[in-house]
Amino acid sequence: MSETGTKQRGIVVAVDGSPASDAAVVWALRDAALRNVPLTVVHAVVTPTATWPPTAYPASLATRLEDEGKRAILDAIKLAEESKPADRKVDIERELVFANPTTALIEMSGDAEMIVTGTAGHGVLARGVLGSVSSTVARQAHCPVAIIHGDGAPPALNAPVLVGVDGSKTSEQATAIAFDEASRRGVDLIALHAWSDLTVSADLPEIDWSSVEAAAERSLAESLAGWQERYPDVTVHRVIARDRPARQLAEKAESAQLLVVGSHGRGGLAGALLGSVSNSVLQHVRTPVIVARTSA
Repeated sequence: MSETGTKQRGIVVAVDGSPASDAAVVWALRDAALRNVPLTVVHAVVTPTATWPPTAYPASLATRLEDEGKRAILDAIKLAEESKPADRKVDIERELVFANPTTALIEMSGDAEMIVTGTAGHGVLARGVLGSVSSTVARQAHCPVAIIHGDGAPPALNAPVLVGVDGSKTSEQATAIAFDEASRRGVDLIALHAWSDLTVSADLPEIDWSSVEAAAERSLAESLAGWQERYPDVTVHRVIARDRPARQLAEKAESAQLLVVGSHGRGGLAGALLGSVSNSVLQHVRTPVIVARTSA
């Protein structure tokens, strides 16, 4: 059962017709089916008012952008219909909005269970939702945000879910999402706690690394205890690593079907993704990533 109440828009996926957008649609449809919630397909029509010369831009341009948006939505709905599992019913809605993609998605996130975007696209939208704006949406949305790559083969459906744990509030939210996703998918969960201090050498005898590791193991066990009781069907594998969180995430994500992290935290994994190493993680991790967010 979902940890949050069902929102009217269900899973919201941003589309533009690119391969990344198509991958996001297929992923979002499956997640909506697993959650038994609607799928809302959204395209943001962005007119170039900010960069256009101080004269009215051609009406034909606005018409063309609107038509492209409508086609992108229709193609995405067709793809979603074709991707529906035979034993699940998913209601599919559509929304064509005339707004900045970032603003539109953040506003919609208040009435969505999750926002799903691709990481690269084409045309105007590629410079928005499916480009650099995806990280902004992940930082400011009022619900979890899934970021999907359009390149490479999709992960195996029996691969585990990976979650980064550091004991912070958003890390707990990420853990809740990860357990729920693993349970719905019927797969194992890998809970990873990693830490590093670049100012401290691992070879210094003053550091009792065994004590540090033991404390980390206790913290991880405490973070997972309640969730393991709530989801007895999920097999959990705990991993402790004395390494940079981003590097461990990228490495472990290669064999996972989904990576779940917090949007910020007190250092460690949750702070890593959308902190100083956010670009590195999102560029190198091709596995779908869910960023946990706090509801408005």
